[in-house]
Amino acid sequence: MAEAVLLAVTKIGSALAEDAHTAIINKLSEKVNNLKELPGKIKQIEMQLKIMSNLIWQIGTVYLTDKVVKSWIGEVRNVAYHVEDVMDRYSYYALQMEEEGFLKKFFIKGTHYVSVFSSIADEVCELENEIQQVIKMKDQWLQHAQIVPNQLVEMERQPSQGWFPEFVKDEDLVGIEDNKRWLKGWLYSEEPNSTVITISGMGGLGKSTLVTNVYEREKVNFPAHAWIVVSQIYSIDALLRNLLRKIGTVGLPTPAGIDKMDGHDLKEEIKKRLQNRKCLIVLDDVWEQQVYFQIQDAFQNLQASRIVITTRKDHVGALASSTHPLELQPLARHDALELFCRRAFYNRCHGLPLAIVTIGSLLSSRPQIETWKHTYNQLQSELSKSDHVRAILNLSYHDLSGDLRNCFLYCSLFPEDCAMSRESLVRMWVAEGFVMGRGKNTPEDVAEGNLIELIHRNMLEAFEYDELGRVNTCKMHDIMRELALSVAKEEKFGSANQYGEMIQMDKDVRRLLLCGWNANTPLKSCKILISMRCQHL
Repeated sequence: MAEAVLLAVTKIGSALAEDAHTAIINKLSEKVNNLKELPGKIKQIEMQLKIMSNLIWQIGTVYLTDKVVKSWIGEVRNVAYHVEDVMDRYSYYALQMEEEGFLKKFFIKGTHYVSVFSSIADEVCELENEIQQVIKMKDQWLQHAQIVPNQLVEMERQPSQGWFPEFVKDEDLVGIEDNKRWLKGWLYSEEPNSTVITISGMGGLGKSTLVTNVYEREKVNFPAHAWIVVSQIYSIDALLRNLLRKIGTVGLPTPAGIDKMDGHDLKEEIKKRLQNRKCLIVLDDVWEQQVYFQIQDAFQNLQASRIVITTRKDHVGALASSTHPLELQPLARHDALELFCRRAFYNRCHGLPLAIVTIGSLLSSRPQIETWKHTYNQLQSELSKSDHVRAILNLSYHDLSGDLRNCFLYCSLFPEDCAMSRESLVRMWVAEGFVMGRGKNTPEDVAEGNLIELIHRNMLEAFEYDELGRVNTCKMHDIMRELALSVAKEEKFGSANQYGEMIQMDKDVRRLLLCGWNANTPLKSCKILISMRCQHL
């Protein structure tokens, strides 16, 4: 929910950075009341919005359930959208005067621009009042306990160190035999030294399920073994202590005073216990390479040790040696059908095991065929409401920075299964103001970097490459798109509607996609309209 505030702050900074705009304001201030104070007032608004944005980030809003807090954040969002509109008008007219010649515009259309900037100055005064109202609402209605970090989010991001994925029986697993063979082969390869194996892919593909199935069967062949859940928030010392407790062997009980040991002492004790022993260590749900780099010296010079890492991020997957990365893919159609039929029925989950099981379980409790048809017609909303599915995918969304979140949500406004052009996305993101130049990098460079980052995080899928090896088009997995659409709708960021569903359209959304085609019309010829914010320019 802080993304709207961030975008407004970005646009304020962009407008105030233009020296030409300042010159225009100084000249027009001779005829426009309050205009001279406009930059200072806008700067003050920027500062207040930054504080509000920080507060919202502190609360955490992925699973926000407090209705009072949610309502207040909604009011902050409305103010941010109003600020964005005003700043767009301010920048538009200032740039128009600059490009067409300030003196000409001032003397020929002076009255018009005096009127325009007078209106902008009045709106800034309105914004000041709106912000004060929002501040009063927080002081009046929000208690301290309501604005501390959301505990449900923290629990989701930092599972208990004793947590272990549920073991899934072989008869309940489908389509993983080849991956199991690869993984087992790497565990027992002839390599004498410590070997890193990575299992990567988007949330819900079954990375932990695959590794759990292999780990539970093979750990008996490794005198020292441990499963450590890392997740997004972690402490290196806590990870090392947990590892030391789990690799305790006969004759070497957990050392006294383990809670007082520092990182160096913990690593030395781990080395002592692993010396001359084959070990199997699983680091589950790793989000940053730094995790492994900070503890790897505890595994160095070990005989035939195997470190298995599961991750959603490609750059973490790159920790594996060149022959040991395993990137999971969605299930093939026949495997997905088999898995779904074991629960209920298959059609729309596009190979994502988590989604297949969730919808299958949903339909299994509804025996009548007519009820199934009704459920099928609303699978998108049913799936986006599933706490389990959303919890898995929300972790990926929650880990994004504000500008990446805006770029990600924007992709959901393209039609389902649409191949999105790299060049089009870059231009649209820059035009929306989602990205700004950084150092010597142009906004287009930054936008292209954002696209690659989303692909590396497995939140977008590279679809085609050009002759230089660059991503030419990309797609968004349908289940990931449903998550993005549900968030976009809640945030009033945007809405995607089938042609003919105008009656269901949310009138307050900032962006709208209308897409309509019949069953015999190829996707590329469908009518697409992305309507941006309406502004009274």
